[in-house]
Amino acid sequence: MNIMLACCAGMSTSILVNAMEKAAADQGKDYKIWADNTTAVADQLGSFDVLLLGPQVRHMQRKMTKLVDGKAPVAVIDAVAYGRADGAAVLKQAEDLVNA
Repeated sequence: MNIMLACCAGMSTSILVNAMEKAAADQGKDYKIWADNTTAVADQLGSFDVLLLGPQVRHMQRKMTKLVDGKAPVAVIDAVAYGRADGAAVLKQAEDLVNA
């Protein structure tokens, strides 16, 4: 699975990416997980199975959903899991969205 996280600059989510990669590795899953800023989403269309937005850009969810146009689920990362950098919880959120 390919999971893209998007926020303002792609930097605050990089900590979460590391936690998610560790959680995936611990579960024996070979996922590609990366973070970038929201302006990069259009250029990355087709390369991700799910797009997760940082809580600080939740106001962009409607715009990102329209941009992705049904090619992948789009959701805001749970704020508590984001704040705790709970990689396993955010990984499960991504999996649940893809498998819905």
